[in-house]
Amino acid sequence: MSEAERDSAYGDPDGFARLWTPHRMAYIKGENRPSGPAPDDGCPFCRAPGLPDAEGLVVARGKTAYAVLNLYPYNSGHLLVCPYRHVADYTELDDSEAAEFAALTQAGVTAVRRAYGPEGFNIGMNLGTVAGAGIAAHLHQHIVPRWGGDTNFMPVIGRTKVLPQLLQETREALAESWPQP
Repeated sequence: MSEAERDSAYGDPDGFARLWTPHRMAYIKGENRPSGPAPDDGCPFCRAPGLPDAEGLVVARGKTAYAVLNLYPYNSGHLLVCPYRHVADYTELDDSEAAEFAALTQAGVTAVRRAYGPEGFNIGMNLGTVAGAGIAAHLHQHIVPRWGGDTNFMPVIGRTKVLPQLLQETREALAESWPQP
């Protein structure tokens, strides 16, 4: 196809270079988002632990909670810590769940440090849709590794994040780096 044919088929050039991230459309359209608040309403955090670790992107499992990769990561190594039990609020965890939730968060930070050597972390949870929770019906805590300069023109202006590694490769690196009890 000539340049003229391409321009007429795809629109006139406008001077912008574009990086396409079509996988983000799944998130924008709500793919894998539950249809309601109940566990059987398609909750991905209830579904993931029932799959083999590699398929569900599960990095580590405890008795009451587990660590899984974020399907739509902000950075490579972006983990989520989730209770197995389908609860929406942090205050709904019992003492053993809260303790393991915290221990898995600590272990996740250790694993990400070993695997990727970030300069810092954002750790937290969004309780409720208005607070920014994409899946508000199932509690989850984010562990996001950060590096100096990891926010540049791409996410700020282009609303695009460039990740250097596939999720399966990230899961393998973190599982291998996970601290053993």
